[in-house]
Amino acid sequence: MRIAKTSRWSLVACSLVACSPALDWRDVQPTVSGAAALFPCKPDRFARMVTLAGTKVQMVLASCSAAGTTYALSHAELDDPAKVAAALSELRAAAARNIGGAPHDARPFTVSGMTPNPLAERLAIEGRRADGHAVHEQAAFFARGMRVYQATVVGERIDPEAADTFFAGLKLPS
Repeated sequence: MRIAKTSRWSLVACSLVACSPALDWRDVQPTVSGAAALFPCKPDRFARMVTLAGTKVQMVLASCSAAGTTYALSHAELDDPAKVAAALSELRAAAARNIGGAPHDARPFTVSGMTPNPLAERLAIEGRRADGHAVHEQAAFFARGMRVYQATVVGERIDPEAADTFFAGLKLPS
């Protein structure tokens, strides 16, 4: 089968950004998040009160599902810069606890404009859903000032290119 030159380049371009009919990548700036993200679908916004680092805070989440995988970016504003490390650590522990898994393959993670923190990392977690089915999660944790962030990709199977596209698309505009 012969593919026209322009079609061939389109195929290459799509594969570089995890293109598929189910993934419709778009730049999104979730309200009051101070961040921008590249989502493969239109996210919905949710908010709830949680306790982080001993303080009740509002956790705001932008989330959508495409091709059997959920993509999410959440953030919370703390009242004390001394609580940022504890909050990042608690978010990491909660991500693992939520799927009954243990983090592995942790590596440093950076987003341009973030506040440097040794707990800023990207990791993988293998666990189980409540129904017993296997679930895979990749999560990244970082902060800017007193705002902490968690970016998550979770599903029965995670497309590595789509996950890399999502995490690479995170930005903290000035």
